[in-house]
Amino acid sequence: MVEVLERLGCQTFLPDKQVCCGQPTYNSGYAKESLKTFKNEIDALLSLDADYIVGPTGSCVFMIKEYKDILKDDPVYWPRAAAVADKIYEFSQFIYRVLGVVDCGAELDATITVHRSCHMTRLLGERTAPFVLLDHVKGIKRIPLHNVQLCCGFGGTFSAKEPELSTAMVADKAKNIMDTKADILVGMETSCLMNIAGYMNRNGQHIKVMHIAEVLNHDVDPSRIKYLKDTDEAVVPANGEGVF
Repeated sequence: MVEVLERLGCQTFLPDKQVCCGQPTYNSGYAKESLKTFKNEIDALLSLDADYIVGPTGSCVFMIKEYKDILKDDPVYWPRAAAVADKIYEFSQFIYRVLGVVDCGAELDATITVHRSCHMTRLLGERTAPFVLLDHVKGIKRIPLHNVQLCCGFGGTFSAKEPELSTAMVADKAKNIMDTKADILVGMETSCLMNIAGYMNRNGQHIKVMHIAEVLNHDVDPSRIKYLKDTDEAVVPANGEGVF
């Protein structure tokens, strides 16, 4: 991710004190106990006075955006949480909607299918940016995934609390993936990819798995990097209804 962003002209920093966003404990009902983690993350992310904050997964990014609502009664941390929420983006969302890049100059001679992130689409409201970027990768042929809108069954602690249901959901997802006969499964959430790949490996269903950052950093020719303003393409709306 860092290599892609720096190739596109960004100066990147990783705050020393950054840890987990706190989503696992918060979603498990430990709201009060999570506050210390939230405040640490806010302090870490604001310590560098960056123009933007970029994360590799939509679920973490949305959790951090939620801080401002969770801390609305905290006179000290609410404004800091709001400042973070205003400038944090998921990786592909940032590249397409903020930097205005449509082609990262990558090349990958393969057929791919894409697992769409629940948190990114339903909570962040970004359905299309990763598909636009992937469709501009030279050599890629994207095969639509049946029931792409359905969860892979991970859902963080859901997979631990409801293992039978989670397994049934990932089994359906794995079947749909294998039915595409794609070379590579691409996703925007590392947790989803870990869940799907783990199930498939345990059941003898083998497919290469890549995060979108790996794809956009594959065999790059910087001379092919292209910005939306230099094309005749219209901006694809984030909601993507009827598009993907």
